[in-house]
Amino acid sequence: MTKCTVIIPYYQREPGILQRALKSVFAQTHSDFDVIVVDDGSPSPVELELEGLPLQERARIAVIKQANAGPGGARNMGLDHVPADSAYAAFLDSDDEWTPDHLKNAVAGLSLFDADCYWASIKGGDEFYYHFGVAELAEITDVERLSQHPPLVEIPDLAGVMLKNWSFLHLSCMVIGENLFRKVRFEAALRLAAEDVLFFYDCVRGARRTVLSEAIGATRGEGINIFHGLDSDSPLFLKQQFNTWVALDRLESRFAHGPEDKASIESYKQTARRQAIWGQMRLVRRRKLPQLGLLAEWAWRDPKILRSAVELAVAKIAR
Repeated sequence: MTKCTVIIPYYQREPGILQRALKSVFAQTHSDFDVIVVDDGSPSPVELELEGLPLQERARIAVIKQANAGPGGARNMGLDHVPADSAYAAFLDSDDEWTPDHLKNAVAGLSLFDADCYWASIKGGDEFYYHFGVAELAEITDVERLSQHPPLVEIPDLAGVMLKNWSFLHLSCMVIGENLFRKVRFEAALRLAAEDVLFFYDCVRGARRTVLSEAIGATRGEGINIFHGLDSDSPLFLKQQFNTWVALDRLESRFAHGPEDKASIESYKQTARRQAIWGQMRLVRRRKLPQLGLLAEWAWRDPKILRSAVELAVAKIAR
């Protein structure tokens, strides 16, 4: 059985973006799939995106509508409705596009190597500078080559590698097997940041085996949606950094970690603290009140943020 269910969370303010993503799905060389589009209270109606599709394609798309719950909640809704005859669940953000062989390569890798977690590489524009491809992992860690066609590799300590830098992973390139999609879910409350990282880590630690493809599986789009980052001047920036810290804290407590992995987690936590404090300092410089309520909540759960604030203040005075 090689049927895939494609899960697309949809929240857009611009028309035409979802239709572009769906065209890339129906251009797949692996044709055994169905599609679930979760309309997450989108301002731009999903019906407009489906009008121009051929009837045979429209018949393979199930639309689920819900009140806005954020990207994690939308993906969870899709996971909850994967049909019983599907072997795999594949994610695609509504403003991204798949390359034609993405599902074919994923199914080949998952089935040939008895794996239940798969990622391909993704490419993007200049704003995607922080992301790097699977092929570049060989420069920073041990890589075991599994196949040339498609170019599949395995990382012996993938969990540890992603704790150092998870920028080679992207949801639009992720396909998982039934062992994972029937039980692993996103932390929907972390709707501004890091719900994907926590899901990635849960899947990697819960998978029998994970394979990675050096081939490009998707192209990142530039639509205006809930999945792009917030500017540091946004009032939601502090919430985003706090949610990142919360995700890391849950990741840390959910599994046993060695000293090196603990250090990686703490480094990411410290980055979130510093980003948060710098953002609040910018508000003060513009003569705006800092977000004292959320800062107090963070300090209650994580007293180290107070030390970070003092260190940054001292450094500023010293300069």
